[in-house]
Amino acid sequence: MAVHSVHGDAIRSNSIVADIAFFIALLSSALSLGGALAHAFELPNKIGLSIADYFLVQQAYRGWNRLAIILLVQFAALCASAVMSRRPPIVFWCCVTAIGWLVAAQLLFWSFTYPANVATANWTQMPANAGHLRIQWEYSHAAGAACQLLAMSFLAVAVLARVRRRS
Repeated sequence: MAVHSVHGDAIRSNSIVADIAFFIALLSSALSLGGALAHAFELPNKIGLSIADYFLVQQAYRGWNRLAIILLVQFAALCASAVMSRRPPIVFWCCVTAIGWLVAAQLLFWSFTYPANVATANWTQMPANAGHLRIQWEYSHAAGAACQLLAMSFLAVAVLARVRRRS
């Protein structure tokens, strides 16, 4: 069993604490990916709607902002998994890469999706550039879903490498 020191505390890279961190990272990543993929899979059906119909359909997303807690849990669990798994390096670097893709998804959201939400008062007010905002919102969500998928993929590789190392 490998022992690593983090802030003076000895944490075993294959301890129950690390197992729990990876489990939470997997669960929260899967839940985050589910929401992200829902947006991406809806794009082909929504992008051609009239602006009035699009605004009506967008009301289905009321309350989705409460799911942000899952992203915070995902980020924390990925960071904990990385810290507890510095050996072997493949596990650590896959965790770090997953964190990077999660951060990229958030950068897309805050740079493109959120401004569209603000400009439309969460799709309750139709500004003159509503068509442009729809495209911005839809494609930023699709790109974010791709980032979340990559984050989940790198986490899966980290878990598989970790399990393989234990056997």
